Amino acid sequence: MRQYNTKQRGAVLDYIRSLGDAHVTAAEIVSHFSRGEQPVGRTTVYRCLDRLTGDGMLRRYTTDGVSGACYQFTGGKDCCREHFHLKCERCGRLEHLECGALSELERHVLTRHEFLVNTQKTVFYGTCKKCVNNGGMV
Repeated sequence: MRQYNTKQRGAVLDYIRSLGDAHVTAAEIVSHFSRGEQPVGRTTVYRCLDRLTGDGMLRRYTTDGVSGACYQFTGGKDCCREHFHLKCERCGRLEHLECGALSELERHVLTRHEFLVNTQKTVFYGTCKKCVNNGGMV
């Protein structure tokens, strides 16, 4: 099946690309376009996300099976492999966590417990700094 590069698909891709390596949900994308000059409907956003993920331009993350998925621009590159993730239980934000101490933990788990951690799917749950500052812990 031939893929068409529509204005809406380009707008969705450009918006996600502008976020750098940040994660964004479909609802946040719909909200962004509902406030802008170029409206893109909810169904179109979901269709674009599916196609862009299938094309390898985006990576789709589902962390807990309950929250909606979030997306990250990859530009077709195989990136975002060697780090853990932080998921805020209040706002749902997903962040990258690259820390030498966690690399040591990963090595420890492998050598002492003979278990290879999938860092791509490892998520620590808690409360982000912004949410802590806006009302305390979970």
